[in-house]
Amino acid sequence: MSVAKVIEITASSSKGVEDAVKHGLSKASESVKQIKGAWVKDIKVITKDDGSVVEWRVNMRINFVVQ
Repeated sequence: MSVAKVIEITASSSKGVEDAVKHGLSKASESVKQIKGAWVKDIKVITKDDGSVVEWRVNMRINFVVQ
């Protein structure tokens, strides 16, 4: 039997949502091993005054197996 844990992180990217998710998972994997998946909980966009997108932010839950 295995036990899993869930943590919540926020990551950002100027390129897009997918890049923000990849960046967040990559950074989390530096200290968390056996990541099994992630749920994107929220997506936020930071804009300039003219409405153009400056940055994409994702809030996600990452689950991993506890050793």
